[in-house]
Amino acid sequence: MAIEAHLAELVERHRILERSIEEEMARPYADDFKVAQLKKRKLRLKEEIERLKGQVDPVH
Repeated sequence: MAIEAHLAELVERHRILERSIEEEMARPYADDFKVAQLKKRKLRLKEEIERLKGQVDPVH
């Protein structure tokens, strides 16, 4: 169960990062460096989510 709870937390953090990226990019003078950093964090979260999904459901 602990893995599922951690996975849900990571999915939520991924969603929040996506929203932050969208908000930053919507600004007239978006900070490209900030967007790049957010995207890197989002990618690391996605990789961790996929790794954990493999532990929860090794068939997929």
